[in-house]
Amino acid sequence: FGGWQRFTSEQMQGTPRSLHPWASLAGEQFYGSGTELKYYQIRGGALIDITPIRRTVTLANDPITIISAAGGVTLIEVADTLHQAIVNDFVTLSGVVGPIGGLDASVFNAEHQITAIPTDNTIRFNVTGTGTAATGGGAAVEAAYQINTGIDSTVLGAGWGTDTFGSGGWGLASDQLTISDRLRLWHQDNFGEDLIFNVQDGGIYYKDMSAGVTSRGFELQDAPSANDAPVIARQVLVSDNDRHVLFFGTNQIGSSAQDPLLVRWSDQENPFDGEITTTTTAGSLRIDSGSEIIIAVESRGEILVFTDVTVHALRFVGPPFIFGQVRIGTNTSLIGPNAVATDGVNVFWMGRGGFYRHTGQIQELRCDVKDYVFRNINEQQSGKITAGINRLHSEVFWYMPFGDVEENNFYVVYNYEQDIWYYGMLNRTVWIDARFEAQPLAGSPDGYIYAHEVGASDNSVIPPVALNSYVESSDIELGTGDTLMYVRRLLPDVTFDGSTATTPQVTIQLETRNYQGEAYRTQKAPTVARIAVGPPEQFNGLRNNVRMRGRYIRYRIEADQIGVRWRQGIPKLQVQSDGLR
Repeated sequence: FGGWQRFTSEQMQGTPRSLHPWASLAGEQFYGSGTELKYYQIRGGALIDITPIRRTVTLANDPITIISAAGGVTLIEVADTLHQAIVNDFVTLSGVVGPIGGLDASVFNAEHQITAIPTDNTIRFNVTGTGTAATGGGAAVEAAYQINTGIDSTVLGAGWGTDTFGSGGWGLASDQLTISDRLRLWHQDNFGEDLIFNVQDGGIYYKDMSAGVTSRGFELQDAPSANDAPVIARQVLVSDNDRHVLFFGTNQIGSSAQDPLLVRWSDQENPFDGEITTTTTAGSLRIDSGSEIIIAVESRGEILVFTDVTVHALRFVGPPFIFGQVRIGTNTSLIGPNAVATDGVNVFWMGRGGFYRHTGQIQELRCDVKDYVFRNINEQQSGKITAGINRLHSEVFWYMPFGDVEENNFYVVYNYEQDIWYYGMLNRTVWIDARFEAQPLAGSPDGYIYAHEVGASDNSVIPPVALNSYVESSDIELGTGDTLMYVRRLLPDVTFDGSTATTPQVTIQLETRNYQGEAYRTQKAPTVARIAVGPPEQFNGLRNNVRMRGRYIRYRIEADQIGVRWRQGIPKLQVQSDGLR
């Protein structure tokens, strides 16, 4: 696992849950990323807030009241009739005439995060500075509200309707938990140089690059040329082969109610036109099984649509039907909407109890660590599980919350070239393979995007921190019964190619035991270090004398040095059969 460094220079507000690369017609490169609070456009590592505005209003005369002040912070209340805001929403005030209570107008003419909602007609937030009781603002104060914020963890409840009628005692909560509120996820794709994005199971927005890099997204139905455009969707996706914009889990024409199995698509080359006529290619179909669409993924020549129990292939068939569906998998689950990734040929995903691949047909992957992963995963937060590809090393990652932790802190990797599995601990919330950059990018709960496969250390801090890495075998045995092994010598097979440390080294530890469940005995811990650079690499301790005995042997190689990149080949042990003393 390579090192990493910060890619974004600023910290996002919230946790990044999506990351999408696209370029403008002028060749500028961008990434889109959404959190539970904001949606950002990333340019050159800098953040541009393009969160859509849901409401802009001119307030009544003198709408600002200073409530109290303490510790250099002043609590402000703003009067706004039927504002429809919630706590944590953002509002930007402009046109305030000051000073008010000793605070300059610039303190108010800024973006604020709402901290309290006293009534349907008032909002409150804090500003820096110490003000005195006063009311003011003038007659031209304008408030621009961004779309309502979401939450960063799925909330489970045990109320009415979560179990069968009559189960449990009267008035007691059910033993069964159901989702009462989902964490906020975003989906996005680019339509040429423009960006189309949506809140999962929420509004659909469009970022028009011709309006300027810093322009915000606007609701799709608010475009001047919009005609029967969808207003809600589970996901948006652009079909690259035929330039239709598809909306999954969306609303019927003439209704705002969401149909979780409905797929609609726009007229070709026109994302704003959803009217179905003889002169447009807009249309719709309903997935014929399951109860809801989970996610859709564009693969080679088709779009795979995952429901809660099936997988369908959506294929462009041309007029008059435009798209057709074929069911290609049944009794196949997907543990979370972001738990699927593709390298363009293979589609990999994590189900509820197994890992799968589609290469024309669906197959369950043999997984050596399946029991360990599914026994410890926090399934209550399975919506946070995210998958990603690292083509450089033929790897597909799944990051997930492990144990009682509610945020992604663990990863499991399938190396599809070598058909092996490995796992480790790292906090990442979204991952995309190298596109514009030479390295993959990943989001973190700390609000930063990181570039990976950079050196061999954690370079996001100064000084860099070593990555403690290791590989450990299961028990190795020579035979059955009383047959023990006597190990004389170890020949390591290690390369330090790419290391920046002056003398890179790894420690190899051999442990023995005679019975399952018995504690291991450490017999030898030789250090293998490079003493010359250039092929073939030379090592000290090339033939380490070991002299150890046991029925089972476990092999471990590890490094905890800054700037060490190491690769394990096929180590060799000189072993002979031995018996009990």
